[in-house]
Order: sequence, then structure tokens, then C-alpha cells
Amino acid sequence: MHNRPEHGTVYLVGAGPGDPDLITAGGLRLLRHAEVVVFDRLVHPDLLDCIRMDAERIYAGKAPGKHSMPQEAINRILIDRARQCRSVVRLKGGDPFVFGRGGEECLALAEANIPFQVIPGISSAIAAPAFSGIPVTHRNISPAFTVVTGHSCTPSRSPDWNALARVGTLVILMGLGRLDWIVGQLIGAGLNPETPAAIIESAATQNQRTVSGTLRTIGLLSLGCTAPATIVIGEVVSLHSRITWFNKGPVSSDRALHDSFVYNQPPTASVLL
Repeated sequence: MHNRPEHGTVYLVGAGPGDPDLITAGGLRLLRHAEVVVFDRLVHPDLLDCIRMDAERIYAGKAPGKHSMPQEAINRILIDRARQCRSVVRLKGGDPFVFGRGGEECLALAEANIPFQVIPGISSAIAAPAFSGIPVTHRNISPAFTVVTGHSCTPSRSPDWNALARVGTLVILMGLGRLDWIVGQLIGAGLNPETPAAIIESAATQNQRTVSGTLRTIGLLSLGCTAPATIVIGEVVSLHSRITWFNKGPVSSDRALHDSFVYNQPPTASVLL
């Protein structure tokens, strides 16, 4: 006779950005067998179709300036459901630890003695440029890249602009609303105003669009752009027109074969709770 575990496990799963094919195989298996799924705003609807019919679904999305619930409430939900000895998937767009507050949720779970695991996801910081034909690094152009969040780009909580102006490639997430101020800081720190720059809207979806220009012009070009958007600044942006490959179709060349394989596989022992 097996003793029932004291608590369920919380799995922080990165769903990747845009196309549902970008979730990992392990993350998808956990999602299919979860008893509770707490999901974010940018999770693709096709992934929600993979959730068990009898699972509890909890929306915890955060739109710019409008959160469905505070982070503390999300933490309490994860702890509460796990204490009911249920398998919980916290499904996040991108990667849980790349500006996804995954670290905060793990700390809350650890303090409550709730077991958890992290299943990394593909971050839009690298996926959005890739889908737009912009490699964040290139052996002859940019040996490094830096990722910052627009939420930290404010006068009261500001990164080191002098350092950012010297990196090979700068990727800014959630920075559309502060782009003019960011551009001013970078130019003031010495970055050439003619440095190539791009904004990638709704990456890896049918609505993907790339607007490119220079650091000097990108603020004006952003006026017609909407979130979610990824901003890329650096010489690698100049490669966009030469290696654009995404035709706004699914990532998999044979979606039917992919679905047949992924969704009909028997569960593995690692996800049977």
C-alpha cells in the first residue's frame, strides 16, 4: 500500500512564444496530464485545447497596465491547489525565468514546502529575432547579446545605458511603450543613431510583422505597432532582409503528422502523479 503524497507538484512550464509547436515535448506531456492549469494571456489557444476536459483552468493573464490578478494571488493559488495533492501546471508564455516571474513563484513554493519543477521554454528574446531572420549573434558582426525588459527602463529604475550602448545586440522585451525614452538614453550614451533597429510584432504567429529602420527612426516607426513586440537594436538587424524565412505558416512542415505523434503518445512514468 502506497502512502499518498502530502502535496502535489507544481510544474512551471514555458510555452514558448507564438506558434504552439514551440513548447517542449516534456512541457506538452505535463500539460496533457495536469489536474490544474494556471495559464497566461499569451499562451496559444491550441495549447489550451490539449488540457484534460476535467482539469481546472485558471486564467492569470497580465496585459499592459491590466492584470487579471496580482502576483501574490497567483502564488496562493499554486500553493492551495498543490496542497490539495493535485498536479499543477503553471503555463507561461516564453520561458518562466525570462521576465516571467517564475523565480518569484518558485520562491513562494519553496517557502511553503511545495515540490516544484521548472520546464524551460523558448524565450521571445531569441525566437522573435529568429523568426524575423535576425540572428542575435553573428561571428563577424555581433559576438554577444543582452536582454532587458522595458519595465526596468524608467528614470527611477534604469539600467546602465553606457554599458548597453556597447553590447553587440540589444533585445528589449515589453519596451514598446517606453521606446522613445529608451532611444534617447542609448543615443545619449553614445550609440550611433544610424544603428539598425527593428520591432517584431506577434512573433511566430500568423500576425507576425517586422518594422525596421534605425535607432533614430524606430520611435516614429513604432507608432503603428502593438504589443506583444520585441525590439532588436544592433548591426545584425541589417541581415533581416537577406535571410527572412518565415512564411507565416506553422513551424512544422506536416502539422497533421506532428499532431498524430505528439497528442496520441502514451503518458510516460515521469508525469504519472
